[in-house]
Amino acid sequence: MQILERNFQTRKELIEYVKIIAPWANGEASPIIGGHDEAKNKMQKIDPVNYGKTRNFADGKITKLSPYIHHGVVSLNEVRNCALTRCLEKYPETKHIEKFIQELAWRDFWQRIAKSHPEWIWNDVEEYKTGHNAKDYSPIMPEDILNAKTGSSFIDACINDLVQTGYLHNHVRMYLASYVVHFKKIKWQAGAHWFLEHLLDGDEASNNFSWQWVASTFSNKPYIFNLENADKYFGKFFDTSSKNNIELDVSYEELTKRLFPNIGGVR
Repeated sequence: MQILERNFQTRKELIEYVKIIAPWANGEASPIIGGHDEAKNKMQKIDPVNYGKTRNFADGKITKLSPYIHHGVVSLNEVRNCALTRCLEKYPETKHIEKFIQELAWRDFWQRIAKSHPEWIWNDVEEYKTGHNAKDYSPIMPEDILNAKTGSSFIDACINDLVQTGYLHNHVRMYLASYVVHFKKIKWQAGAHWFLEHLLDGDEASNNFSWQWVASTFSNKPYIFNLENADKYFGKFFDTSSKNNIELDVSYEELTKRLFPNIGGVR
């Protein structure tokens, strides 16, 4: 069995070594830097109070710790304790960081659900609540999505981020999942596979159950968005112009009629 090298002088040397042992890995290396030191550095920048206020925005105070948690570099418990310590230095009440702790708890929750019901991970927990049946959705990801050629500038930019960096803002994950399932009528399983092929933090339980939540097979309604919503949270960093995102530039009422003609209002 081949013994892998572990010590490198620079990150460039590491990247070149990976290209040799994994010639099938095409493209550029993700800008995300691995290792315990980098994880600790990010933990010291946790701003749990402002996270709760700004986490849905592209430039919000998110931590980007999920790749390190997924690969066991740091634990959920370590991140929680660090957040509590940093918060209590300024605020006497933990209610100020409830949202941050809740998001950590969701990851733990999904893993516990997966352990209790492993059959749910790749199968619909419930029926779609979109007015469509499961058979109405295609099991194959279309080429326009895989190649970031959907005709929507915002969606294409999000796809390129996924492929080029191996990471996506959680809000963008919801947008892409909604686009795949509801705009393109693709089974959530196909989208979940696609994410896991690229995400450096691709936890199967969190990923798949989140896709089911968006699809409505593990929630009480489907999640949808329009250009106005995307512009509110990401307009400063992506092209959210009407002319380049015609498919998304509709009201929620019109979008609901288009995507779910067999049911009433969904939001």
